[in-house]
Amino acid sequence: MAKKLTKDIIDLIHDPATTTVLATLDGNGFPEAVVTDTIRVDEHGNLLYLELLESSGTNRNLVRSIWFNGRVAVAVGGKAGERWQIKGRPVKTHITGDLFLQHYQEVREQRGDVELAAVWVIEPDEVADERFETRKSEEERAHPSFRHLDRLARTA
Repeated sequence: MAKKLTKDIIDLIHDPATTTVLATLDGNGFPEAVVTDTIRVDEHGNLLYLELLESSGTNRNLVRSIWFNGRVAVAVGGKAGERWQIKGRPVKTHITGDLFLQHYQEVREQRGDVELAAVWVIEPDEVADERFETRKSEEERAHPSFRHLDRLARTA
């Protein structure tokens, strides 16, 4: 089931100072993670990944994911300490048409004489706040007895 991204997350993704990492799996199940500035969010709340290289490992992995219903993850880090992980499924790739042309022109304006291989549509199905404070609180609530021994030691 599709998960809706909040306006804050969408704004964060579109902020040029934000770092985004797209993680996919290769045919042997090994992760491949790439830092990219070509993640966008469309009007339906789907992630768009603008793939610039036709023969990249990420492009091959996305093809495999769409064939075999695989999932991908996008890590998003903001300059103010925001940390999000968005998991989802590639549901479509555009190699022609209006959406492709719009992003092709954007890429050419920003980067000059480069190609756009595909616009991948990734439907989010899980969104997690990955800030340490949030994760720590969630872990302590879910696993109250998980403590490192030095935290349990009695002080004299």
